[in-house]
Amino acid sequence: METLQTVVNYILNDLGAAVFVPALMLIIALCMKMKFSEAFISALTLGIAFTGMSLLINYMMGSMGDAAASMAKQTGINLPAVDGGWPGMASISWAWPYAFLLFPLTIGINILMLIFNQTKTLNVDMWNVWNKIFTAVMVSYISGNVLWGFVAASIQIILELKAGDIFGPEVEQLTGIPGVTVPHFITLIAVILHPIDELLKKIPFFNKPMDADSLKEKIGIFGENSVMGAIIGFLLGLAGAYGIAGSLQLAVQAATAMTLFPMISKLFSQALSPISEAISEFMRKRFSGKEVYIGLDWPILAGRNELWVAVIITIPVLLVMAIILPGNKVLPFAGIINLSFVVGALLLTNANLGRMIFHGVVSAPIFLYGATYFAPYITRLANETGAAEVSSGKMISWSTFEGPDFRYLLSTAFSGNILSIVLFVGWLGLFYWLVKSRNKYNETLKAAE
Repeated sequence: METLQTVVNYILNDLGAAVFVPALMLIIALCMKMKFSEAFISALTLGIAFTGMSLLINYMMGSMGDAAASMAKQTGINLPAVDGGWPGMASISWAWPYAFLLFPLTIGINILMLIFNQTKTLNVDMWNVWNKIFTAVMVSYISGNVLWGFVAASIQIILELKAGDIFGPEVEQLTGIPGVTVPHFITLIAVILHPIDELLKKIPFFNKPMDADSLKEKIGIFGENSVMGAIIGFLLGLAGAYGIAGSLQLAVQAATAMTLFPMISKLFSQALSPISEAISEFMRKRFSGKEVYIGLDWPILAGRNELWVAVIITIPVLLVMAIILPGNKVLPFAGIINLSFVVGALLLTNANLGRMIFHGVVSAPIFLYGATYFAPYITRLANETGAAEVSSGKMISWSTFEGPDFRYLLSTAFSGNILSIVLFVGWLGLFYWLVKSRNKYNETLKAAE
């Protein structure tokens, strides 16, 4: 067990995603009979793409996040739960004593589902195993049973792979990269947003094309990535009390990020297209054309500027909600850039910016109340593992808590709450509806090719 834990920690903490994922893709490419030189170049380019996108996301999160945090301070509200964001949750999750067991569990379930044709997704995004660990910890604490924690994590793994299957064609369309998908827990917010989205489609305003390209045609220069970024950055700077000079600097920083995101995203296509073609050819020859998606982390979608426009526009909404919602105990800070809704909304709406922003508004209370509910348990994990020091009278949480609906229902259902069991069955019904709806949509994509 100690050896396994050492290996897992080395892969995830020492190597990191920018080394581990390309190395894994190199092995896969060679198994698919690619020439070593071609496979090596593709894998190295993938590492460059991950590194470049990581730098750019950190740059965006830093500049925009600091401005949003400054805006939060202007409220003068003091809430007891400190927002540690997803990095804080990831670090304390890996400190859980049973964390390393989720690594082989994730791989094992994926392999079994591939063998028995229950998924088309091969998930190589091992960094986000921490998300399954976090679920296991929360369910274990609330139910009082570690075994239920592992059962809950297993359910999450299966649902993520299924989500990877149904969103694969949309990921291909949005990124231009064949044979990839995003089997990330972050996409499962689409389960509860889907019924709302179906209603929005019936409203003429929300049913018109509203992606970045459509906006450029309608509003000219104001639809340009750089101009949209500059306007949003400047307004956010003013709201954060940066003054004119600071706001102009933030405008240029936002414009820079919005311009560079699509450029960096092209490296993913350059790296993955040859590997995807090799996998497709291998499967066609040996498995009667069996289709396989390579599951990667969500940053392969970060080149879509609709994602960043929607998430920045909804920052003030999240802050206002935090102030006015009764019973909320979390002030958005480190997690104020709400990626937890926007990735699922991007895929669900086919990059319709109007519907994405609407989903960000209506889902804000769900995230804040989820963060409030789980704050005592997150604080307990931090204190027990020594991963963070939380002073008496304070708590640590995550304002844009991923999957608050799923984690709350599973945690309370495994505690024997009958209502939660019924609601979780209903949640699975909504998931089934989403699957059927996306499969129908995917058929229209195939017919249009």
